[in-house]
Amino acid sequence: MNETFPMLCNPRVHLSRRRCLGAGGGLMLPALARRLAIASEQSADPGKPPLSVIMLWLEGGPSQLETFDPHPQAAAGGQTRDIGTSVNGLRIADSLPRVAEQMHMATLIRSVVGKEGDHERAIYNIKTGYRPDPTLIHPSIGAVLCDADDAGADIPRHVSILPGGSPARGGFLGAKFDAFKTGDPRSRVPDVEARVDDERYQRRLDDLSDVLETQFARRRLVDMQSNRTLQAASTEAARRMMSSDQLSAFEVTNEPASTQSEFGENPFGRGCLAAVRLIEVGVRCVEVTLGGWDSHVNNHALQSSACEQLDPALAALLKRLQERGLLESTLVVCGGEFGRTPQINPAGGRDHWPHGFSTFLAGGRMRRGYVHGATSAAIDVTGPAGHVGEPVEIADIHATIHTALGLDPAYEYDTPIGRPIARSEGRVLTECLDLA
Repeated sequence: MNETFPMLCNPRVHLSRRRCLGAGGGLMLPALARRLAIASEQSADPGKPPLSVIMLWLEGGPSQLETFDPHPQAAAGGQTRDIGTSVNGLRIADSLPRVAEQMHMATLIRSVVGKEGDHERAIYNIKTGYRPDPTLIHPSIGAVLCDADDAGADIPRHVSILPGGSPARGGFLGAKFDAFKTGDPRSRVPDVEARVDDERYQRRLDDLSDVLETQFARRRLVDMQSNRTLQAASTEAARRMMSSDQLSAFEVTNEPASTQSEFGENPFGRGCLAAVRLIEVGVRCVEVTLGGWDSHVNNHALQSSACEQLDPALAALLKRLQERGLLESTLVVCGGEFGRTPQINPAGGRDHWPHGFSTFLAGGRMRRGYVHGATSAAIDVTGPAGHVGEPVEIADIHATIHTALGLDPAYEYDTPIGRPIARSEGRVLTECLDLA
């Protein structure tokens, strides 16, 4: 199994009640406690509380030509046409008509360039700002944000909805900053309701504290978490979550039918609606995944189908954040691991293209109604040189996001391998920010 992006479901970690009792003499809250991301450290930037972030992760590599950077008059443009937007002179693909009406809220970077053309490596690069390193696992944006500020909710402060194969990780900051993974918000969050009566439930909790935790603590370092194992902290967080009114933020089916329809009556639309609700109760980072973008064959149909889900959800999310007064304090990031080739292959598809693609950012301290960079309509498919105006490295995106969230990208961590490392080694795109 890959250690960087483990499978969502690993049967080796599913312990039965009998197995739990045999191993430790008590009954824990297994699935929930294991998945909680617990933030307990003090702010690394005193006096600068960071904002919240919603990551709309377009897994598989969305085509810039079928989304935010169409070239309909060029041979590379394919079947996509463009439409005007709420920003004068800015045109995007006609597959995103509702988003087009909200572009005045956003900064659009059309000139992102990367060095990874493989899905797994590119996902790592985009989510952490660093290329894969065999000596170190870097933290994702959500983990960095939660580590830098300990204020938040009773429920996990870092959440991944519909996580697919690459949920955000805590990296060297620790597994406690991994995203809490959950599925379609149409269903209730699993493992948060007691399955026995209150008296029996309390007896089980007492066994956890008095029996099982003692077993876990044996032969551990004497000063580990003040003589307590991570299991105890996870269990306490699970108990707190199970009794929290904030759990209702996941219950999007309580929203009016008109609201649910506006976001889209599909898992991704419900995930985006849940994201806003979670931010409202104090969650710091919500990642919502939309797959279906890996279009090596039948590119136009696949990209159009994915856009049919992205368009209403992204537009409704921006609108709701604005209406709730949350857009100033919430950064929305939308993008994938790379773009697609200008050349359409013999199967009617587009292949991987890290040499000039788009990233959408809105809210927080981002400049509104701004477009940065450009790609040529006549890109030479043998290489990107000279065909991307104002190129932006992936590390630059991260440095800019950190700044937009109120974090210092130059802040250095002491890593487990003894080497200091900055939050980001990129350049802050000050032209994309409104720091007044």
